[in-house]
Amino acid sequence: MLFSRFFLFTAAFLLPLIAVRANEATDADQDNWLWFSETDLHVRGQGWQEASSPFTRLPDRAQELVRPPVWNLSRDSAGLYLQFTTDAPTLRVRWTLLKERLAMNHMPATGVSGLDLYVRHENKWRFLAVGRPGNDVANDRTLFKDLPAETREFRLYFPLYNGIKSIEIGIPTGYTLEDSPQSDLKPVVLYGTSILQGGCASRPGMAYPAILGRRFDDPLINLGFSGNGRGEPEVAELIAELDPSLFVLDPLPNIAPSEVSEKLTNFVKILREKHPETPILLVESVAYTTSFLIPSRANRYQTSNARLREVFEQLIEEGDENLYYFQSENLLGEDGEDTVDGTHPTDLGFLRMADGLEPAIREILNTHR
Repeated sequence: MLFSRFFLFTAAFLLPLIAVRANEATDADQDNWLWFSETDLHVRGQGWQEASSPFTRLPDRAQELVRPPVWNLSRDSAGLYLQFTTDAPTLRVRWTLLKERLAMNHMPATGVSGLDLYVRHENKWRFLAVGRPGNDVANDRTLFKDLPAETREFRLYFPLYNGIKSIEIGIPTGYTLEDSPQSDLKPVVLYGTSILQGGCASRPGMAYPAILGRRFDDPLINLGFSGNGRGEPEVAELIAELDPSLFVLDPLPNIAPSEVSEKLTNFVKILREKHPETPILLVESVAYTTSFLIPSRANRYQTSNARLREVFEQLIEEGDENLYYFQSENLLGEDGEDTVDGTHPTDLGFLRMADGLEPAIREILNTHR
């Protein structure tokens, strides 16, 4: 059974098909461009369609249910993206951000507030261009130009730690752009912390849920809340409203070891009330890369993981046959070269996390389909 197996990983490195610098657009003749907005294209990765904005991750009514930090972080567009086809040789994007803080002291503006464009090439998603934010909330960038004439499919990821007020995709007149068909598969719903939200990826497509989403081609819903993935029952009640193929729970870095047993047991039971058969994957806390020399850091994650294991075993003993467990002690590798601060992954760290989690998630999905 899967819950008795622990998944390790081998490092994998993706080489970009082509690196296209996203330059500031300067074409003043707007008559030469066709513009498409969120009213023309379906925003992917959003769990609640009744939200007043397509760029948010919780429904409006959640504001009265969750703590203010959770609500504010739900305005960040982590995990949201557009997917479309176009034969245009040149593509521009205009986007306006919610927050004036475009970067953080340990995460670049391209990840916090930028856009990230991938193209499907030979049936694989490949990086093509990054939309670099400027010095203001309003941005206009050319993501690529003069590509060979051919209809291609693209995926445009939104910022990880900023929100979107509006976005428009522009192509030259005479070309077409169409929304891609939506998947009929149920989504994978992931709940967790700043690591899940994407801190500290250099660009949005390098957060580990985005990497997994490209590998599976399944819809993924990113419910990572930086510093605030605390396993609260009101959040569990909201998440239980969704109908996923799999719940992935990865909140341990934000939960005190003394609270893991109570909070995670309760969280799983709330999900089980509405989803008795849906698989749930419990993910251990990553090992902090500086813990080899700092005992308090080692004790923190090791104690939390031990408590999570107890939760898992108790729930299995109580008869939960669709609960799975992921041991992640080596998920970030043993060389200490894949975080910015001993906790938050770099792109290398996120790639390693995706490599480690992929076989576990793939096996669960295959087992339950």
